[in-house]
Amino acid sequence: QVQLVESGGGLVQAGGSLRLSCAASGRTFSSYAMGWFRQAPGKEREFVAAISWSGGITYYTDSVKGRFTISRDNAKNTVYLQMNSLKPEDTAIYYCAAASGSYYYTRESQYHYWGQGTQVTVSS
Repeated sequence: QVQLVESGGGLVQAGGSLRLSCAASGRTFSSYAMGWFRQAPGKEREFVAAISWSGGITYYTDSVKGRFTISRDNAKNTVYLQMNSLKPEDTAIYYCAAASGSYYYTRESQYHYWGQGTQVTVSS
């Protein structure tokens, strides 16, 4: 069992930055691949970024490539999402998720554990 708690969301102006954190409970955090998803108002939840269990492989959806960076610190049981050059269309609730596997995963169905989400609002 893994419990995930996101933090770091907030209100930021377009062009600004935020860093989201996701703290995981449990001693087997390093055996899980991790991902970030987001859900904007009136839209379905979508994949944002993923990272392998070791942190050696990362993958991003096209709309955030070059602006967002996913990373993890297995010693701290934490995964991060550094978001730069934020745009109003990045406004959403951001969720972190854990998948039992070593690679990276992009589909919601591949993830077994989810956090409650943190709100990110980007004003124009």
